Amino acid sequence: MNCCALFLNSTLFPITINIKSVTFKNQSFFLRQSSIVSANLSTITKHKSLSSVHSNSLRVLEWDKLCDSVSSFATTSFGREATKAQLWSLNQTYEESLRLLEETNAAVEMYNHGGCRLDFTGIDVVLVKSAIQQARRSLPVDGNAAMAVAALLQHCETLQLNLKAAIKEDEDWYRRFMPLTEEIIGFVINRSLVKLILQIIDEDGSVKDSASPALKRSREQVTMLERKIYQLMDSLIRSEKNETPFLEVSNIDGRWCIKSGADQLKGVKGLLLYSGSGRGSIVEPLSAIPLNDELQQARASVAKAEADVLSMLTEKMQIDLDEIEKLLNSIIQLDVVNARATFGLSFGGAYPDLSLPEGSGSSTSVVYPSGNKNSNASYPIKREWTLYLPKAYHPLLLQQHRQNLQKARKDVSNATSDIRRKQQGEIMAPKGEKDIDLPSLKMQVTALEQSHPVPVDFFVNHKTRVLVITGPNTGGKTICLKTVGLAAMMAKSGLYVLASQSVKIPWFDAVFADIGDEQSLSQSLSTFSGHLKQINDIRLHATSQSLVLLDEVGAGTNPLEGAALGMSLLESFAETGVLLTIATTHHGELKTLKYSNDTFENACMEFDEVNLKPTFKILWGVPGRSNAINIAEKLGVPSIIVDNARELYGSASAEIDEVITDMERLKQDFKEYLEEAQHHMMLSKDLYENLLVARRKIMEHGTRQRLRKMREISEAAAMARSILHNKARQLRASAIQSSRPTPADKSQHALAINRQHTMAEYTEHPMAYKSASFIEDIKQTPSEKPQLPKVGDMVYVSSLGRKGTVLRLEPSKDEIVVQTGNMKLKLKLTAIEK
Repeated sequence: MNCCALFLNSTLFPITINIKSVTFKNQSFFLRQSSIVSANLSTITKHKSLSSVHSNSLRVLEWDKLCDSVSSFATTSFGREATKAQLWSLNQTYEESLRLLEETNAAVEMYNHGGCRLDFTGIDVVLVKSAIQQARRSLPVDGNAAMAVAALLQHCETLQLNLKAAIKEDEDWYRRFMPLTEEIIGFVINRSLVKLILQIIDEDGSVKDSASPALKRSREQVTMLERKIYQLMDSLIRSEKNETPFLEVSNIDGRWCIKSGADQLKGVKGLLLYSGSGRGSIVEPLSAIPLNDELQQARASVAKAEADVLSMLTEKMQIDLDEIEKLLNSIIQLDVVNARATFGLSFGGAYPDLSLPEGSGSSTSVVYPSGNKNSNASYPIKREWTLYLPKAYHPLLLQQHRQNLQKARKDVSNATSDIRRKQQGEIMAPKGEKDIDLPSLKMQVTALEQSHPVPVDFFVNHKTRVLVITGPNTGGKTICLKTVGLAAMMAKSGLYVLASQSVKIPWFDAVFADIGDEQSLSQSLSTFSGHLKQINDIRLHATSQSLVLLDEVGAGTNPLEGAALGMSLLESFAETGVLLTIATTHHGELKTLKYSNDTFENACMEFDEVNLKPTFKILWGVPGRSNAINIAEKLGVPSIIVDNARELYGSASAEIDEVITDMERLKQDFKEYLEEAQHHMMLSKDLYENLLVARRKIMEHGTRQRLRKMREISEAAAMARSILHNKARQLRASAIQSSRPTPADKSQHALAINRQHTMAEYTEHPMAYKSASFIEDIKQTPSEKPQLPKVGDMVYVSSLGRKGTVLRLEPSKDEIVVQTGNMKLKLKLTAIEK
């Protein structure tokens, strides 16, 4: 049953859902309305507005089943209906589709964060809607409905607080949760109303005794009267039990009575309420009538007190009724977004790069990475493609496989439990029942785990307008068409596409499909006529932004006429400017269109000729060839039949197929070699640029090193010249001041002074000293080097101008002890002369 029929048969009362959305980005998340259109009625209206050709296309693509699958992830009943309504609203603009994708991505980010998930399981939206409707009509709100309103307000407050906490922890979450952030932050919640509801309404929806003094008194009176009546009835039954057995207390319309198994109660006086032959009788004792009357009045007082409390509560709710309704609408819409996001996460979807094609083709040379099953090339750059879907899955096949696997695993679990209980004797196997075949069930699970659906790669270049896919029956051509069609509508409707992470898909204003064996019995049309009518309707409605999917174009009639008609139809779609047309066919003539028109491209479904089964993979740029005769030969069909078939098929046709195959193989090899050459050229260019950079760095480093060495040598030379000049001045000054000593003493005295100054300058300027010392060492001969004095030698103390006797030497400390006259002096070796 499709989605439209499902809504038509729905008997739920109308729900109000705001589906209309605001403009893109800078405005609020949802447009508010005081009242919202029923989801059922809005969905039916949308279905009626769809053209028949569009409706047929959605039906053959099984869009209704996908909508049901997505809506099942919503956590509220209204959310499920609203999800279907939103997905069936296929008139979104490009900006609206981008906004829907942003909402879905924000919900995914919330799910990944963990603290802000959009889970509304605890909210009973039906009761909240009932409370709003009752309050609108000034009717007392039911206790359960009031508790549902409190739960709504509490959930919204919790969601808002969690979001604020996440943003406080990291401000980047504010951007990542957009555009949902503004909507949730803008929640207006009356906390005093929540407090009031929880004070007067119990968890089971009943009004609490503490809600009002009058209610408490009335309930206490009811309890007291019921106790009195029970005691009265108990005494009457005990007194009458000896004469009339099987007596019991019964409550008839709120009045306490005595019920007997006998037709008459002789010992109890009262009003006979019921008497039947053989069925006993019911009597209200006369003594109980006043108490029953009083009890009825007390119960009426309780009902009035409860109504007063609920009326007061309703008046409080009416003050914030608009805000409560806005919160309900927001929760429903957030639930729709949550359903889209959870669906994508559950099946491993990817955020699609939704582009708005300009309609101009590109002349860029394209290499299809999957065109050769032995190719190890990576996926191409996305900007070269109009449609880029690597490893795309058909969502319904993926869901069906998951359900089958879950069922098989559950069967294994149940079988294991049953076997264990039988072994423990808890249950007995019925006679004739077969034993549970647990190994077979486990093998079934293993087989399902290994037979995961095969993804397909779709790469359509900018210049391609018509893609022709050939291949054997049951090869997966139809599934490929449906996969692309569903992916296009999913991206347009704000859903993640079930493909790998890099997905680029154009925004199509509509997806038209002619798939399957369609017949129009009402118009007495054959299969072929039905296809032609559908294709003609597609031509009338398709635009330059449409996607057209044609399955087995030109089939159902004479092969020659069908091939000619198919070629003409595809050329007409290319000429009228349809953004993309994908067609499957068995007609070999359609393969040749690529070689006369640049807007055509070929692809085929791969077939394993060794194992004689399809691989469900697409080979790009390669036309498929007929495998029927080869398969028949490998299956053991007599050679005379095979040879006759080849002769009837025609050697020319076979040679054409071989020529086309060889051409495509050579073309594919050329493109691969070209791509490899371009790759190596890029590597060579990078290496050359790296060498230039390294050469420049080496030259710059050498220049810096030379400059540094020259600077150091210049500084050392300048310092050495300064030291030599200082030494020369010191020698001249020493020669003038020293008149008493002999010339030999003067020479030794100057040499000592020179050494003393040299040591001081060495500590300050080691580099200069090294240079000066080197020059001095060249001039000085071994015989001129000073000798250490011995104990008892006479030495000249230059600072005193007197001679003294050496008493002690300390070479390690470079010190000497000298006695001159009555004085003992400790001097440096440089301060004395021999």
